[in-house]
Amino acid sequence: MSTEPETTEETGPGTPEAPGTPGAPDEAAGGGLAADGGELAADGGDGAAEVSGAAETSEVTDGGAGEETAESAEGAGSAEAAEAAEAAEAAEAAEAAADGAGKPELSEAAAELAAQRVERERIERRRAERDGPVESGAKLSGKAADLLAAVRAVEAGGKPASTVFAAPSRPAPERTPEPGPAATAAAPVRPAPEPEPVPVRQERPAPAPAPVGPSPRTVDAVRRVLAEGGAPEALGQQAAVTLGEGAGELLRTDPWQLLRVPGVRPEQADGFARALLGAECGPQDERRGRAVTVWLLEQAALAGHTALEAPALTAALAQRGVPDPDEAVQSTLAEGEALVFEDALEEPGAPAAQPADDDEEAERPVRVLIALERYAMAEESLADGLARLISSPSQNGKETWAQVVAALSGGAAELARAVAGHGLVLHTGGDASRAEPAALLGAARDAGLRALAVCHTADGRDRLAALPPTRGAGVGTVAGLLAGAEGPGRDGDGALELDLLIVPDAPQLDVESAAMLVESLPDGARLVLGGDPALLWSAGPGRVFADLLAARACPQIASRLPDPGPIGELISGIGIGELNQVEAPGKEVVIVPVRDAGEAVHRTVQLVADSVPRAFGVPVEGTVVITPGHGGAAGTRALNAALKERLNPGPGRFGGFDPGDRIAYSPAPGRTLPGAVVKADAEGLHLSCAGAPVVVPRERVEAWVRHGWALTAHQAVGGRWPAAVVVLPGDAAQALSRPWVYTAFGRGERHLSVVQGAEGALPRAVAEIPAKPRTTRLATLLRPQSPTD
Repeated sequence: MSTEPETTEETGPGTPEAPGTPGAPDEAAGGGLAADGGELAADGGDGAAEVSGAAETSEVTDGGAGEETAESAEGAGSAEAAEAAEAAEAAEAAEAAADGAGKPELSEAAAELAAQRVERERIERRRAERDGPVESGAKLSGKAADLLAAVRAVEAGGKPASTVFAAPSRPAPERTPEPGPAATAAAPVRPAPEPEPVPVRQERPAPAPAPVGPSPRTVDAVRRVLAEGGAPEALGQQAAVTLGEGAGELLRTDPWQLLRVPGVRPEQADGFARALLGAECGPQDERRGRAVTVWLLEQAALAGHTALEAPALTAALAQRGVPDPDEAVQSTLAEGEALVFEDALEEPGAPAAQPADDDEEAERPVRVLIALERYAMAEESLADGLARLISSPSQNGKETWAQVVAALSGGAAELARAVAGHGLVLHTGGDASRAEPAALLGAARDAGLRALAVCHTADGRDRLAALPPTRGAGVGTVAGLLAGAEGPGRDGDGALELDLLIVPDAPQLDVESAAMLVESLPDGARLVLGGDPALLWSAGPGRVFADLLAARACPQIASRLPDPGPIGELISGIGIGELNQVEAPGKEVVIVPVRDAGEAVHRTVQLVADSVPRAFGVPVEGTVVITPGHGGAAGTRALNAALKERLNPGPGRFGGFDPGDRIAYSPAPGRTLPGAVVKADAEGLHLSCAGAPVVVPRERVEAWVRHGWALTAHQAVGGRWPAAVVVLPGDAAQALSRPWVYTAFGRGERHLSVVQGAEGALPRAVAEIPAKPRTTRLATLLRPQSPTD
């Protein structure tokens, strides 16, 4: 490994730091999402949470969180059950009327009746499960029994007893996923005598069009209330979008609802509430307790958690000045703003089950988890869908799959044999291993199977399509498939018309995207989730791929194809915790030592603009700069300002952008599309992203578009460039971890320059700092349904 700097200029004065940008760890663009470990970075316009609050949230979540959590719980209240009962009665009446008439007048009516019958049967099964025994922690007493009674009280529309959360409790869930854990592995998870109705989960829209905004009257009403409370009127549009119609009156009656607006912190909401409520405002206000509870759960989701342990949540509430944290959690549950779960502690090191009387089963230790409904239900739905695929692979087309296996060899044939006999298969390996699922895709399509592979990014899609076995066909992106812009159509039940779906970079799947993909697959389809488990996890909540590997619920095929060259050798060592010195005769890997952040910026500009193009023939647009965070003297803001001044100087008259600027377009947290500015007009800022035109409305430019010569590792994951320059300033030590270094160093295909100012922090991070744990439920939800149990 060479340590000579690849520059031709002498070190000059550093580029000045961008004003008002404190240091921040890695963050996903546009959504304020922190990199590995879940800390958050301040990012004014896009509503990201600030660093200090993120650190507190991270401490809270890491303090008591394990890697495997709760099983399941009741996801619907009594009002929803009443509506379902009314729907069932209506279905019975409609069915009787149809029978009396002799035949239905329309086929649509017959289809509706069939769907209602299925829904009625589903409701009856759920009622039977509620009346049956609790699967986990059934022998409950004391506080656990109190919390179980509290959950049932919430279902009935009441409030739980005030003593429920007086001490850490271990309640039992009120619902288990369909089917219950007692179902055998061979039994289908989702049996139904009639076709299922179209799934009600909404598909994610395409990123380019701007969402329909609230009415001007709503925005004006919100701005008036914000002005009365001393809050910036500029928040009016965002608050109206977040809170919906009637947002003005909602903020007037409950000022702490302002906390739902991204970027607003509890102390800011407190000031707003004091201005509106006067003497009535106080820390003991029940509305404040609920709002802060929900805010903490949302911050935990930004950090990657799908749930929080109850003791960790109450401790965080106490830190936020909530006088009675237990009461705040209780009130939040009673209002249906969060759900409570319990999880049997089965991971290594957990306490043993307590002995019980001879006529009773031993009581197993459990832990209480609190979660926002959207993430808890997405994880439960994902577990149900995966169990359905695992337990019911199609037995049709055995000869076709035999043909696929016969057409392949080596690791690809091993993968094909596993897929032929199982509904879900995991495939692990580095970037070179993508050749094996690509070969499977090509052979499956040649055999007449409906096969598709979808990647996290457009760059990943294009690189997969360039592999010879695919011949450029049958490849798309996850977002494009879910939006209906790529891939096949859907059948009458809303399922994708596919026999095989391959996701080569599954570690980047968050729990909601994964749930939507799995829900969209028909019964009997096969799913291959592949990727490199050493990479950074998803920017969104969950750790889907890691949880599936831990659950061991399906075959796991490990590729034996190593990543080539000195860069491949370097990152292979990092993956096992070793920062090795590698032979790089062609200067494929270069270390550039620097003394401070100013010198780091100066050397980075030299490398991108001069040294790399001259030494390797890589154009400027073929080099990516990666740094741990957006803020700081060597963060993406400072680096992009310096790179723009050198590579595309201009006045930035289009919201800070000029034609030709490289950008990172992030319409949603965790989704970053590299591109370039084309022009700007009355419609907004015109971009070219992965060859596709995108128009960003002017009011969204500040939140969705950044300069993109320099990215964070989370923004860069899923893409590769001919050359990468990784900048490690001295203040980056706290943001470094083994997955971060592994991800950043692996973005360059032909050349890697490391601008090193972190000194001993880099080898220490590789050797000692793994990914911070995330509290998730998927592995526990899958474990009872594993065929190996």
